[in-house]
Order: sequence, then structure tokens, then C-alpha cells
Amino acid sequence: MSFTLPNGAVAPAFILPATDGQTYNSEDFKEPFLVIFFTCNHCPYVIGSDEETRKTALKYASLGVRFVAINSNSKNTYVEDDFEHMKVRMKQHKFPWVYLYDESQEIAKTFGALRTPHFYVFGKDRKLLYTGRGVDQPRDTSKMTVNDLDRSLSELTQGKEISIPVTNPIGCNVKWDGKDKHWMPADACDLV
Repeated sequence: MSFTLPNGAVAPAFILPATDGQTYNSEDFKEPFLVIFFTCNHCPYVIGSDEETRKTALKYASLGVRFVAINSNSKNTYVEDDFEHMKVRMKQHKFPWVYLYDESQEIAKTFGALRTPHFYVFGKDRKLLYTGRGVDQPRDTSKMTVNDLDRSLSELTQGKEISIPVTNPIGCNVKWDGKDKHWMPADACDLV
């Protein structure tokens, strides 16, 4: 079995606290399409691509696409990835998504999150239709030539089949608690 959720799999359930003071259940998101992405506060690939992710989220919001961010990084690896820093980051940047904290890292394991950022796009039936990177140059989007997330959402919202349903996420690996900052689970591997 693959470490990462395979296409066609149903979105795993979760109940997680958010930076806005609420706790969200996966059932709270009723929009037809759902983008769940694993992110954090410190990763240069996240920081470098956050504004492109914002543009994509805003572009598709009126077409029934909801973005949900999850931080699963261990605060013991990078203190700046703790919940308090998440609140500060959201207050500062006012991103158009809820920002959830997966302190136990159970949700990251259930999804098989590999890197930050790592995107998962679910359809109306909450089956996985796309997983992988947002863009091909997340650290510096001025060098970007491909926006896989935008292409996937464009196809999806037009009722088309997603032409490239799997890409490798590009970014820092998820920081697993009690492990070296570069450690990845043995069964974690490239998706393509």
C-alpha cells in the first residue's frame, strides 16, 4: 500500500482546531470541491508560493472550490511551526482559507502528506482527483512555468477529467516529531 492517499480514495475524516478559534470537522466543508493542503509557517517553498496559492484560491472560490490548510509539522523540530506562530501568520497574511493544526500528526499520516506544500483535490463525492504540487517552482514563483493546481481546478470546474492527476509535491518534507528534520517514513516515495 502506498504511503500517500491514492486517487479515487475518499477524503479522510478529521476534527482539528483552527487559528480562528474554532474547531472544524471535515463535514463542515460543504462546497462541491475541496482542496486540502499540508503547509507550515517556516518552509521557503510554502512562503515562496503562498501568494500564488492565494490567487488560485480566490480565482476558484466562486466556482465552489474551498481551500483548507493543515499544518502537521512538529513544533519540536521548528518552534515557528507551533500553533501560536500559525495564528500570527494568519493574522499577518489574512489568507483565504482556514488554517488547521494537526499536532498529533495523525491526519498527515492518514493522508500520507510528503512535503510542504502538498495538495489534495477532492470532487463532489469527496474522492481524490488530484494530488501533488501546486506549481513547478514553489520557492520562486517568478520562475514558474507550470501551475498544476490551477490547471486541475480549471478542468474540474469545467466538468472535465483532470489531465494530469498525480505529480510529485515539491517542498520541505513534513517534520515528524522525534525524528531528524530530513527523515521520511520508509514507505514514503515519489508519486510518479
